[in-house]
Amino acid sequence: MKYRIIAISLIVSVLAFGIAGAQLFGPKTGLQPMRSAVDLIKKQPPLRVDQARLAQASPDSVHILVSLPQQRAYLFSGDNVVVDSPISSGKRGHESPAGQFKVLEKDANHFSSIYGDFVDRSGRVVRAGVSMRIDAAPSGTHYVGAAMKWFMRLTDEGVGMHVGILPGYPASHGCIRMPSDAAKLFYDHVKVGTPVEVQP
Repeated sequence: MKYRIIAISLIVSVLAFGIAGAQLFGPKTGLQPMRSAVDLIKKQPPLRVDQARLAQASPDSVHILVSLPQQRAYLFSGDNVVVDSPISSGKRGHESPAGQFKVLEKDANHFSSIYGDFVDRSGRVVRAGVSMRIDAAPSGTHYVGAAMKWFMRLTDEGVGMHVGILPGYPASHGCIRMPSDAAKLFYDHVKVGTPVEVQP
C-alpha cells in the first residue's frame, strides 16, 4: 500500500511538471506568429516614380498597364515607365477583368453604389462591409457607399482604379486598389479615353 501511494504521488508530480513545462515553453506546432497588415504591405516593392519623365508626361502621351500576376500598375509615357505602383486586384470570385480598356470616367471623390456600410442617423456604423446586391438595411439605418478616392472607371459595371487597402495580395471586389500617392499621380496624368491594358 505504501509503495502504491508513493507511485501515485510520483505519477502526479511528473504530470504536473509536464503540464507546467508545456504552459511555459508552449507546444511546437510549426505555426508562425500572425503578422500585421503593415508587415504584409511591406512585402510589395514600394511606389517608384521617375520624376524627370513624369514632369514631361501629358495626358495625351500616357497609357496604363496593370499586371495582375505581379500586382503592379504602371503609368507609361511613350515607352517609358514613369510611375510603378503596387496594387490589390480582385480576389477569387471577384477577379478584376483582363483586357483592353479606356478610362471612362474620372471622379476625385467617388463612392461605391454597391459596397459600403449601413449607418444609423448619428453616422454610427451598424453593419460594415455590406453589399447592396445581397444585404438588407436594418431598421433605422441607411446605406453609405465605400469611399473610392481618385476613381478612374474602366468598365460600365463599376470596375475602376482608386485608393484602397493593399494587404499584399488580391483582395478587392474587382477594382484595382492603389496607395493614395499613386492613385493621385495616375489620376492627375490621365484623361477620359486614356488606354488601359490589364494583363491576366
